[in-house]
Amino acid sequence: VQLQASGGGLVQAGGSLRLSCAASGRTFRNNAMGWFRQAPGKEREFVAGISWDGDSTGYADSVKGRFTISRDNAKNTIYLEMNSLKPEDTAVYSCAMKTGGGDIGWYRQLYDYWGQGTQVTVSS
Repeated sequence: VQLQASGGGLVQAGGSLRLSCAASGRTFRNNAMGWFRQAPGKEREFVAGISWDGDSTGYADSVKGRFTISRDNAKNTIYLEMNSLKPEDTAVYSCAMKTGGGDIGWYRQLYDYWGQGTQVTVSS
């Protein structure tokens, strides 16, 4: 499985970015997907997750109401729409695939495949 994340960059506080993650090498539509982030000196943390069919989504409290996860199974791609960005959102954002069931995975240990990450920097 290959997961390719893109869309990161430098943005001012209050701005928006849209991340994409394209999957290949495995049946995408059967698997839940997630976004995680890791800031310097901190552990990787869950940001958002989506079920195999897109009917269920879940968010970390820190991003709820500002970020939206979605997926397009026809394109083998998930997205993370990030609005009202804050400096504390600065991190490397990675997408991941959970193969053990199609429901949302809230913990990084549940995910089997990871993308390389894309840097998001929010300036104050």
